[in-house]
Amino acid sequence: MGTEMEILIQVRAAAQQKILFLPHALRQMLRPDRMIRRAEVRRVITEGEVIEDYPKDARGHSCLLLGFGAGERPIHVVCAPREDYLAIITAYLPDEHEWSSDFRKRVEK
Repeated sequence: MGTEMEILIQVRAAAQQKILFLPHALRQMLRPDRMIRRAEVRRVITEGEVIEDYPKDARGHSCLLLGFGAGERPIHVVCAPREDYLAIITAYLPDEHEWSSDFRKRVEK
């Protein structure tokens, strides 16, 4: 659990400087079946929790956050803290068939 808390601290510190939404993230957020607002992503960053940590990601250390947006809908955000900004890699609404009922664990297939 220590590394998850460390990455969360890094995520929030980087977000305080600047949040950079990568093109893939914007495409996913703007899908008609999602329509995830930037404010919702910011809420996930400030109030959410790390549910998966990717220390060896090819893009650099990143993590998957779970938080809640408008109407308390669950939102997953994959992000990577950098020295002077937080990169938002993607954001999506977790599929109830792929995730546990609390959206914290992947369902075994």
